[in-house]
Amino acid sequence: MKPFNRTVFNSLHIKLIAGIFLIIAPMVSFLIYNNFYSMDVVRNQVAQSNSNMLNLYMGIIDNKLNDIDQYLLKFAAEESGLILLESSSKSDVDGYNLERIWLFSKLRDNTIYYKGLDYLFVYSPVNDDLLFAPKVAGSADSGNEPIQKAIIGILRDTQASKNASVSYDRWAVLPMQQQDYLLHIQKVGGLYIGAGVNASEVMGPLDLLDLGDDGRALLVDGDHAAVQDKAFINGHGIDLAFQSDDYRLTGNKQQYLVIGKNSSIGDFGLAAVVPDDTILERLPYLQRVILLMATGSILILLASIYFLRRVVLLPIRRIVTAMRKIKEGYLEARIPDRPTSNEFELMNKTFNSMVGELQQLKIDVYEEQLNSQRAELKQLQLQINPHFFLNSLNVVYYMAQEKKYDLIQELSLSLIRYFRFMFRSQTDYALLQDELSLTEHYLKIQGFRFPGSLSYTVTAEDGLQDCVIPPLIIQSFAENTIKHAVNTDEPTHIEIAIGKETETGKLHIRIRDTGCGFSEDVLSKLSEGMNLTNEGGEHIGIWNVRRRLRLLYRSEAEITFSNDQGAVIDMILPMYKETG
Repeated sequence: MKPFNRTVFNSLHIKLIAGIFLIIAPMVSFLIYNNFYSMDVVRNQVAQSNSNMLNLYMGIIDNKLNDIDQYLLKFAAEESGLILLESSSKSDVDGYNLERIWLFSKLRDNTIYYKGLDYLFVYSPVNDDLLFAPKVAGSADSGNEPIQKAIIGILRDTQASKNASVSYDRWAVLPMQQQDYLLHIQKVGGLYIGAGVNASEVMGPLDLLDLGDDGRALLVDGDHAAVQDKAFINGHGIDLAFQSDDYRLTGNKQQYLVIGKNSSIGDFGLAAVVPDDTILERLPYLQRVILLMATGSILILLASIYFLRRVVLLPIRRIVTAMRKIKEGYLEARIPDRPTSNEFELMNKTFNSMVGELQQLKIDVYEEQLNSQRAELKQLQLQINPHFFLNSLNVVYYMAQEKKYDLIQELSLSLIRYFRFMFRSQTDYALLQDELSLTEHYLKIQGFRFPGSLSYTVTAEDGLQDCVIPPLIIQSFAENTIKHAVNTDEPTHIEIAIGKETETGKLHIRIRDTGCGFSEDVLSKLSEGMNLTNEGGEHIGIWNVRRRLRLLYRSEAEITFSNDQGAVIDMILPMYKETG
């Protein structure tokens, strides 16, 4: 698990944006909540208002249908002639027909007293005879034939089911091709009496409801399926499964509000379908203002963040980016010159000026260090001259004691040439061929001092003569060998070999002798890089060479000390050649 990074949350960028959100977000949230709450309140009010109207209309319809039911019960109780219809018509055809005509006239005459009633009927199962009395005189013709056939089919199915519960024992919807009806059938003795109400007549008053241009008031059956406007309901995916005390939003895009009321005496109901757009159009002007305020607040928030980022955060980010580069050591970094506020322009110019001065100061300090190192290098080179000069005078002294004047002359000439070279070569580097010539001349001079006890060989691979090395580094170790390894008791051989390393391509200088080598104590201190010089000037040549190599090559040069039948010094130097 990654540790929690506080640096990100401690950023000024995050804090400013978070602060703006904390200020504006609660207000925007409240406005949005208030807007949705207002819409919900309006929907509830519209639903309650339409629910009350549906309750009122359903009560009126139920009362009308109940009056018809009461009439049917009264008719069945008072008309004794119904007994004749229960018996077979074959026993008394004339009496049956006369009673049938009487009942038809009475039923037809009473239909005018009930608004919406379309027809009354009596069905005799024994005679399979339907007495059908329409409201309008003369309408008992082919126009009502589909209705009569439908009623006879329902009653025959009821008889075939051995007096099972009648599907129309309560008021229910009878769908017909031309016109839908509310049908109720009551069984009285061996007869069935019933009534049919025109659905359009029942729904007529509901057309006065203000449901909007796309709203509907519908009659639904017991399963809450639409009786009218089926294409509209199915086309918009409206579900009419309502609850009497509540509303629901339905439709393909949840865009219709459905309220309904079930009948108390029948398997049908009334439903109102109101477009949600029509409802929200009734919102007060203030609610629309709230919605605009919420939208405007969000836009203001986005604009504020953009403005803050452009005016404050981006200039700060440019400063921070430049400071990070400076911290990483990239002193060439500068803050870009971009149009910004006066304060940031002043900060940018001041910062760039300070960094420029810092860069120049660092360059000056670096140059001062280089000058100091050059001065120290010159001083180290000059330390060699008096040291060698004293040793040379010592050789002349011993030769004068032995009165070897010819050798003194030759030695003096060699010294003149040697010091002439030394005094004119106060540089950081010298050609390898000059250094080797100087060393050979020095060893020749020392041969005068130790005749028969000193021999030497100097070899160099081809192509290395024009390489440059620090002056006197080979001569210094040759001088150390003369001082510590050469004596008159045993002959000493000095070997100087110059080569090139195949792997690194660096210059390899090896100086070895056949003397007694380094003592264990001295070798241990040399391997640890310790300074072996003392007040008597012992090992000053080694310290001098190591110091000069460190100043000139830093970590690119390497010097090691070891014993192999005498002292061995290996120097690995970068291979530089003279140019120009």
